[in-house]
Amino acid sequence: MTASIVGWAHSPFGKLEDETLEGLITKVAAEAIEHAGIGPGDVDEIVLGHFNAGFSPQDFTASLVLQADDRLRFKPATRVENACATGSAAVRQGLRAIEAKAARIVLVVGAEQMTKTPGPEIGKNLLKASYLPEDGDTPAGFAGVFGKIASAYFQRYGDQSDALATIAAKNHRNGVDNPYAQMRKDFGYEFCRTESEKNPYVAGPLKRTDCSLVSDGAAAIVLAETQTALSMRRAVAFRANEHVQDFLPMSKRDILAFEGCKEGWSRALARSRLTLDDLSFVETHDCFTIAELIEYEAMGLAKPGEGARIALDGVTAKDGRLPVNPSGGLKAKGHPIGATGVSMHALTAMQLTGEAGGIQVPDARIGGIFNMGGAAVANYVSILERIK
Repeated sequence: MTASIVGWAHSPFGKLEDETLEGLITKVAAEAIEHAGIGPGDVDEIVLGHFNAGFSPQDFTASLVLQADDRLRFKPATRVENACATGSAAVRQGLRAIEAKAARIVLVVGAEQMTKTPGPEIGKNLLKASYLPEDGDTPAGFAGVFGKIASAYFQRYGDQSDALATIAAKNHRNGVDNPYAQMRKDFGYEFCRTESEKNPYVAGPLKRTDCSLVSDGAAAIVLAETQTALSMRRAVAFRANEHVQDFLPMSKRDILAFEGCKEGWSRALARSRLTLDDLSFVETHDCFTIAELIEYEAMGLAKPGEGARIALDGVTAKDGRLPVNPSGGLKAKGHPIGATGVSMHALTAMQLTGEAGGIQVPDARIGGIFNMGGAAVANYVSILERIK
């Protein structure tokens, strides 16, 4: 446990018409520093997670964090990117700076502003997280990529529409009590299961309720070397943090196995000397409901092809054996690309310190996080535990 989360901040996610990318970044940076009980001068290094890919004309963004306070001037600041796992890539870079003893305290910020981009360009930008020689002409953009995955899964294992609707309904129900969530509405199973004018098919068997939202938003955490963290207000330690990168072309792997996700969970559980039974909850990457379903199998909750039973039996409901996405997940919370992984870590820290409000999992002790970029290409797993 070389590093701990000692403070955080989280903006609302959604269509934030009155916000700028710079404003989102600077606000959460300042709030996280204050929440940690430190001053800007105590920060040794800054890491910004910002995917961009055309969403912002300002592409050189690392130094925008310095706008939060003049005392951050001359601090090393770096922007990192790894598709939809950009936020977790930023967290990992911060952790590695501490592990290398190059920093004692690191400010990690994740941000994205997506909704000011015209619809067709949004799809084009997101498709940049796929392998363009194979998937560049996919109809419906990245939803089309996961539509193909869902169709292939249905072909191999049978129609899983009931399970996907159950996952969507669960996450929307959880999101109702999340003050940061973009969509705070309990749609119910029947609405999610039924094709309608308000819930049309988007790609393959995926309906609108199976797809995460286009969002603006930002989140930040402050990381501290653990001995330092123990002298501070709170400390949520990393029992494990693993990064597994897989092939980009889906043709080079079994896309229904999410092997990078499986390897990431295997390494993280081994490093933490824990099992899934030790976890109080998991925040996982439900960019599409089919992704959450396959992730159940990859993390070891179910055998291949049997993830549907986990959803249908309520295992991952908020009151189930292992609550998954008590925040509402990307499905309800929204998915501002660069912010997502940082948000997952901030919300997990809130759970473990009992500060999660309406989305609180009772007696949460250990939390797991899975954030991925592309179709299980960039895979990050963290396991967190409160130590103060």
